[in-house]
Amino acid sequence: MANDGGFLTTHILDTAKGCPAKGVQIDLYRLNGEERKLINTAISNNDGRTDVPMIDKGQMQVGTYELVFAVGDYFAASTQYYKVPFIDIVPIRFGIENAEEHYHVPLLASPYSYSTYRGS
Repeated sequence: MANDGGFLTTHILDTAKGCPAKGVQIDLYRLNGEERKLINTAISNNDGRTDVPMIDKGQMQVGTYELVFAVGDYFAASTQYYKVPFIDIVPIRFGIENAEEHYHVPLLASPYSYSTYRGS
């Protein structure tokens, strides 16, 4: 089976509520030294995922990227959390070593903490 090239996906889970985080803006940047270029913006859907990959199959390049999640707006919209967020913007900077692989970079977030990992 031929590999049509790698791609990048993400999702966000609200670990305080134990559910996907819907409506979170997610920006993707490609970094080249000090240069930071916006290459995609998406809003998480009902499943906390983007409707399409952040980088389409076959469009990925080796290099450094940054996903930026606007979680402060998401948590401030809920009446159970403070209006001034403790965690506002979550940047995840990561490297793509093999542009032929699928990279999945999820975010698990609460109003007071977050974590990530390389998923599958």
